Amino acid sequence: MDALKPYQETKKAAEKKILIGGPLAVLAVALFLLVGLNSQVIQILAGIIFLAGVILIIIGSVAFSKMVRTFKTTFLKEKIGEWVENGVYEPNRGLALNEVYQCEFMRHADRFHAEDYIRGSLDGVQFEMCDIKLEERRVEHTKNGTRTYYVPFFTGQFYAVDFNKNFNGALQVLETERPRSKRPFKKIKMESVKFNKIYKTYTTNDHTAFYLITPQMMERMMKIEQDHPGNIGFAFIDNKMYLAIDNNRSLLEVQMFRPLDERRIEAFKDDFKLIQDVIHELKLNQNIFKEIA
Repeated sequence: MDALKPYQETKKAAEKKILIGGPLAVLAVALFLLVGLNSQVIQILAGIIFLAGVILIIIGSVAFSKMVRTFKTTFLKEKIGEWVENGVYEPNRGLALNEVYQCEFMRHADRFHAEDYIRGSLDGVQFEMCDIKLEERRVEHTKNGTRTYYVPFFTGQFYAVDFNKNFNGALQVLETERPRSKRPFKKIKMESVKFNKIYKTYTTNDHTAFYLITPQMMERMMKIEQDHPGNIGFAFIDNKMYLAIDNNRSLLEVQMFRPLDERRIEAFKDDFKLIQDVIHELKLNQNIFKEIA
């Protein structure tokens, strides 16, 4: 793929600087500790070598980050436009936190980050998605003072998908979370013992729950859980279906010292399999949900 070549060359050059700079810095430290303690000349030489190594690492890292930004805003943006109908890709933004909270099962986050926003449609079904990270603030008191740090409790993808029709009430089908809402959610058991072992079902309207989560729907939701590692949560609220998968990864990540080739581009394309599976398996592309009176 000739279009990838400029990015591959820039990536390779950046990685080469880091591969040279890292050993130089290590060599400088070793030289200082083993020989330089008794020699001012060696100390100066070690300092120069260390500084050169650090500079190479910084230059390489900056060049790599710049390459990733350019790759996403040009090459990948064009590809997503091909993979997704009316696809829009904005790598430097994401859904807002209040939009994520509309699923009504996400825990409160003390720090929030979102990126790689994508909007478009698959089989005529409109959706939005992005990578999100939610973190909890921790405070640790030690003899040396107070230390504040943040611990991620969700790292993965969040989707908002258009549903065909409105329905009464709200429904959540969750692997590990629970409703976090003022709505009168109650936990119910579905007909499948296997389904109940995987998912917990909460609803404000029993009729809506059993109408939407049919035996066929349960089979499809279990298949989605089986095919996509990570903790999954579904919410059906108003005319939206929200989906969150905590899989500790970013979908469109470009990694240093990892090939950026046609196979990686195909892997990026395959990352859309989850939302495609949801649309197809749950038949969101078919007008099968009548409005519940």
